[in-house]
Amino acid sequence: MAGDEDENTFVQYGINDKPPLGKSLFLGVQHYLTMVGANIAVPLLLAGAMGMPDAVVPRFVGTFFVVSGIATLAQTTFGNRYPIVQGAPFSMLAPALAVIGVVTANPPEGIVAWRAALLQLQGAIIVAALAEVAIGYLGLVGRLRRYLSPVVIAPVIVLIGLSLFNSPDIATANQNWWLVGLTLVAIVLFSQYLGERSNIFQLFPVLLGIVVAWAIAAGLSVLGIFGPDTPGYIDLASVAAAEPVHPIYPLQWGMPSVTPAFVIGMLAGVAASIVESIGDYHAVARLSGMGAPSSERMSHGIGMEGLMNVFSGVMGTGGSTSYSENIGAIGLTGVASRYVVQIGAALMILVGFVGYFGQLVATIPSPIIGGLYIAMFAQIVGVGLSNLKYVDLDSSRNIFIIGISLFSGLAIPEYMRSVGSASAFQQGLADSFLVGPLLGADVAANTIYVIGSTGMAVGGIVAIFLDNSIAGTATERGLTAWEEAAEEDADFTSAYERFFG
Repeated sequence: MAGDEDENTFVQYGINDKPPLGKSLFLGVQHYLTMVGANIAVPLLLAGAMGMPDAVVPRFVGTFFVVSGIATLAQTTFGNRYPIVQGAPFSMLAPALAVIGVVTANPPEGIVAWRAALLQLQGAIIVAALAEVAIGYLGLVGRLRRYLSPVVIAPVIVLIGLSLFNSPDIATANQNWWLVGLTLVAIVLFSQYLGERSNIFQLFPVLLGIVVAWAIAAGLSVLGIFGPDTPGYIDLASVAAAEPVHPIYPLQWGMPSVTPAFVIGMLAGVAASIVESIGDYHAVARLSGMGAPSSERMSHGIGMEGLMNVFSGVMGTGGSTSYSENIGAIGLTGVASRYVVQIGAALMILVGFVGYFGQLVATIPSPIIGGLYIAMFAQIVGVGLSNLKYVDLDSSRNIFIIGISLFSGLAIPEYMRSVGSASAFQQGLADSFLVGPLLGADVAANTIYVIGSTGMAVGGIVAIFLDNSIAGTATERGLTAWEEAAEEDADFTSAYERFFG
C-alpha cells in the first residue's frame, strides 16, 4: 500500500501520498461532500435566527464555504497537517444563538437587527478565538496529553460518532426513509461488497452513493413524483436562477462589535470545540495508520484552529473547527491523503464564490445527508471502540469509567435539549437552592449550558476526572501500550521549522 507511515493495510493513500491530479479532484470532492449538510445547516440556522433577508442568505452560505476551504488549507499546511476538513462548528452554535437572541430582541438604533446581531457574533468569536490561539501555541493542550489515556479518548471519539444520531436529517418523523436507505445501501454496497472487485468502488463509495441517490431523486422530482413539499425533492430550477458570483471579502457586513458578556459565553463554545478536536485528532491518526498525536501536533492544531476562528470572525461566519464527517470518509475509503483534502479545499473556495456550484451542492436533499451521516458516524463509533484494544477490559475500574462517561455524554445533552434554551436553563439554575445566586449568573449558566449540550465535552470531562482520580496502573489504563505506538514530539515538524528552519 502507499504511504511510508502507513502501518494499516486498509489505507489506500497515506497522509503524505499524492494521487494523480484527476483522481485527487474526485477524491477531494468526496471528502467535502461528506460535510456539506453540516456546513449548510449552521449558516441557515443562524440566518433564520437573525431574520436575515432571503437575498443575502446565499452569500452568507458561500462565505462559510470560502472560510472552510481557506481554514482547511491553513490547517493542513501550517497547523497539525492532518487530513481533516475544517468547517462551521455545532459546538459554538448554542452561544451564537444566545447572542443573536439578545441582540435581535433589543437591536441598537440605526442598524437593522440581523446585521447588528451578526456584528456582535463576529466580535465574540474573534476575541474568544484569541484565547484558543494562546491555549494552543502556549502548549497548554499538549500538556494535557499525559492525562489522556485510551480510557478517556475512546468514549470521546464514540460520542463524536453518536453526536448526530438524532439529527433531523435522520430522525425527523416525516423523513423520506427509502431515500435515506437507498443512500446508505449504496455506500455500503460500494465500500464493503464491491470494493474488492474494483478500486473505483473502494476509493469513491461516498461520491458514488451520493450521485446515485441524487440522480434518482432528481429524476423523481422532474417527473413530479416528488413534490416541493416532499423530503428529497430537488429544485433544479434554483441552480439556473442562482447568482453567478458572490462578492465575499473581509468585514463585508461591517466592523465587528465586542460585548464582554457575549465573549464569555462564546469561550464555552470554544472550550467544547477544543475537546471535540482532540478527539478528532486521535480518530484521524488511528484511521491513517499513525500513532496517537504528539503534544506538539495537538498544540499546533488547536492554535491554528484559533487563528482560523479569528479569520472566520473577520469574514463574518460562525466559527471554524475540525470536522468529524470527513474522518468517517477516511475510514470508508482508506484515503487519508493530505493532498487530496487540500485539492477539495481549493474546490470549496471556488464553490463559495460561484453561485451556480454552491446552489448545486445545496440541492443535495436532507434524506441523502441522513444516509451519509449513518455511514460516516457509525464508522467513527467503531474507531473509538477500537482504541479499547490498548485497555485492560477485565478491569472493573475501566469498565465503570467508560460506561459512565458514555452514558453522561448522551444523557446530559439530552437533558439540555429538553430544557430548551440557555435562558430557560439559567432561570432554572437561578431558582436552585443555595447554588442559585452563583450558578444563575449569566457567565456560569451559559458556560454550563454550552458545555453540557456537547456530548463529547461532557463525556471527556467525566472520563478525564475519573481516569485520573481513581487508582489504576499505566498498563491497566492502556498508557503503556499506547505510548509505545504514539508519535514522538520530534516526529512532528512545525511550519516554521519546515519553511525557515
